[in-house]
Amino acid sequence: MKHIRIISPSGAIEPQFINGAHERLESWGYQVSEGRHARSSFGGLAGTDDERLADLNEALQDPSIDIVLCSRGGYGLCRILDRVELNPDHVPLVVGYSDITCLHNLMGVLGEKSLHAIMAKHITTLPDDAEPIIALRKLLEDKEVEYAVRPHDFNRIGTASGVLRGGNLQVGYGLRGTPFDYMDDGRTIFFMEDIHEPAHAIDRVIRSLRMSGMLEQLQGLIVGQFTDCKENVEDLRFTIYQSIRDAVADYDFPVCFNFPAGHVEHNLPLMLNTACSLQVNEQEVVLKVNE
Repeated sequence: MKHIRIISPSGAIEPQFINGAHERLESWGYQVSEGRHARSSFGGLAGTDDERLADLNEALQDPSIDIVLCSRGGYGLCRILDRVELNPDHVPLVVGYSDITCLHNLMGVLGEKSLHAIMAKHITTLPDDAEPIIALRKLLEDKEVEYAVRPHDFNRIGTASGVLRGGNLQVGYGLRGTPFDYMDDGRTIFFMEDIHEPAHAIDRVIRSLRMSGMLEQLQGLIVGQFTDCKENVEDLRFTIYQSIRDAVADYDFPVCFNFPAGHVEHNLPLMLNTACSLQVNEQEVVLKVNE
């Protein structure tokens, strides 16, 4: 029986969502435990930096723990990321999104897979037949998952194979120039999403990634949901998606827009830092993850 540890390394969470996730994961046949501070709060954080770090390090170092489920995102991981200590002989699968992008980048640097996926709230509330729930169960069992999604007018036709990397755009960009930076190795199919960011801030990040040479090295690009991100077409004369489309116009890799992943209820899980394939055609987009 695999062991899942629920921790809260970022923002504080309403306890009923830990209760719900705990119950559902046990019903799937997992042994479930919680970090000592998983239900704590320290302002908007789930405990002090030292408390959150202690739970995180304990979960990552314990050889009995197979999967670490982060209860929610929010903010806080960048404050403790440089003090994370791993067990070199046993690295569990980290699950989460948003601020958990910090840990996805860490795992990418180490060459370990991690799972960009729904967390405690949606594990609690989504029905059994919801696609994110079905896919999560498969990926927790280390199975391959294939998604077929509708095309978008900005898509660029093509096929690519590579290593799926990325997550929250602003969180990942905040790690540029650190030991937890993106892997610019020419093998990346890059996924991005964001929330509560104005259009000009997203455009600034995209242009910086272009000027750094990171974008031109990609094998493919998957543009997810930009939830509650304020457009400003009147001043900027472009939308967020147009900004991204224009920034990669000089390159020839396939691009998928409006992929259903990010800060939305229909948040399809993506196994990061491992092999994937992307096929973009006029009828649909097919993404195979955890190949």
